[in-house]
Amino acid sequence: MIGIAGAGAFGTALAVAFARSGCEVRLWARDPDLVRHMRDTRRNGTALPGVNLPENVSVHAEIAEICGGKALLLAMPMQALGGALDALPQIDDRQPLVACCKGVDLATLRGPVAVIEARRPGAQAAILTGPSFAVDIARGLPTALTLATRGDGAALQELLSTPTLRLYRTDDVIGAELGGALKNVIAIAAGTVIGAGLGDSARAALMTRGYAEMVRLAGSLGARPETLAGLSGFGDLVLTCTSAQSRNFRYGCALGRGEAFDPKVTVEGVATARAVVKLANGMGIDMPVTAMVNALALGKIALNDAIGLLMNRPLKQE
Repeated sequence: MIGIAGAGAFGTALAVAFARSGCEVRLWARDPDLVRHMRDTRRNGTALPGVNLPENVSVHAEIAEICGGKALLLAMPMQALGGALDALPQIDDRQPLVACCKGVDLATLRGPVAVIEARRPGAQAAILTGPSFAVDIARGLPTALTLATRGDGAALQELLSTPTLRLYRTDDVIGAELGGALKNVIAIAAGTVIGAGLGDSARAALMTRGYAEMVRLAGSLGARPETLAGLSGFGDLVLTCTSAQSRNFRYGCALGRGEAFDPKVTVEGVATARAVVKLANGMGIDMPVTAMVNALALGKIALNDAIGLLMNRPLKQE
């Protein structure tokens, strides 16, 4: 049995993918009304419309009912992860705990695996990350992701791989965490230039210079360059900066157009930008694109001023 805590779009999509490969899957939702709806309709109509739950997916309101299996996936927003582990002691170390979120915790300035390890030190902690949209996974379209864990991840990799979901494993947890977190910030920047009508050349420049920031910060924290060049870094950056399916990209487009964005939609890159600016400042690392995204999201700078500051920085060697 594979347990999944979190019945949003990504958690539901993973449940569908694992079930189609023959696994028993237990999916937990914190909202009892959603649990009843999913049981009655066999769908998660709001988060993942048009996708039916296979018969071997059961939906649960009690967290204890999904624990104790071969793995427990934590499919919840980054900023909610620590609080959920504090509030749900039933999530214990009997099984590997796999984070399915991307970001940097605002309270601790640490990634998902570190948040899990701090609260469940006896568990094998891992992160599943990389270029993917929930709807593609749920439809059974070919997808490749990174599974990062400090220990031997071969058994977990085998468990979570399916005929349409191919996992590559690494022990570079820092690189995998930061690649997935930082690309969301750069996606906001890319969306902003597209929303403002500044063109694809500007988007390409921001993606490239943003990637340099990703490598700079991650390397300073011990990540390997090849991890950032892989699925969890460069691969995810390309997808998120070029598709309107990305919430971070859409949020950036709204910023660029000067429009409001639906506050009910989770945009991980906003909190990540705040956390990363604090982290980078403390380490003395220059991250101008990230700093501008943070300032724009907080309403501290106008878009034209942000563009001017970036374009008029001192000239340098690439």
